Amino acid sequence: MKAIVCVKQVPDTSGKVAVNPDGTLNRASMATIINPDDKNAVEAALKLKDATGCKVVVITMGPPPAQGMLRELMAMGADEGILVSAREFGGSDTFATSQILAAAIKKYGVDADDVVFCGRQAIDGDTAQVGSQIAEKLNIPQVSYAADVKIEGTTVTVKRALEDGYMTIETQTPCLLTCIKELNEPRYMSIKGIMGCYDKPIAVYDYNTLKDDPLIDPTTIGLKGSPTNIFKSFTPPQKGQGKMLEGADKATCDELVAELQKKHII
Repeated sequence: MKAIVCVKQVPDTSGKVAVNPDGTLNRASMATIINPDDKNAVEAALKLKDATGCKVVVITMGPPPAQGMLRELMAMGADEGILVSAREFGGSDTFATSQILAAAIKKYGVDADDVVFCGRQAIDGDTAQVGSQIAEKLNIPQVSYAADVKIEGTTVTVKRALEDGYMTIETQTPCLLTCIKELNEPRYMSIKGIMGCYDKPIAVYDYNTLKDDPLIDPTTIGLKGSPTNIFKSFTPPQKGQGKMLEGADKATCDELVAELQKKHII
């Protein structure tokens, strides 16, 4: 049994966000972090490893520096890493990204009792599309918004979080689950894990590694092969300083009403 986890290195949105002229993010100029929901997916896989002794494999698509993120996840307890990296893959939208990641997962191998974990969505795009698209292209069942997961043999029981409650779904492996932050609390790296993470293997899958897969079609990968076109991308202007009104008398209320009327709020 294997737990395969798709992870993404995303810009740290608490810092500066830079945009290229073509509308894509200038990732090279920004600080990066592990996508938060993906850490919950990794923790779900590590809990499965604690319970069953299965292998945990983390896979990401990105530039060579993304290996550092894979090492962090290995320090948390993952056993292997796969970096999918090639210029031909750059600028891919969710459709193209799912094509490439599905091909990489197939290359590694999905067995009858394996589970693929993904985060619900990435904080840079907020689309929540890639996980479901990967499942479609792997032709395996998927359950999204997993708030609780129980795995017994090849039976997977998932409690899905909905807007107004929960739904419990049972499926069979192999399957794909997208995880939300309510599922668990990601663990920290351990001292032993940090010392041993550089002894664990990371495989690099480039274009030549995956080009024979039917999903890797030059017309449907990369920026030129992505069906989504960005019309405009920009940093919103900073809001001006607010105005504080003090007091609880009629004069303060009149001043508040005047301000709201001036802004056409009332």
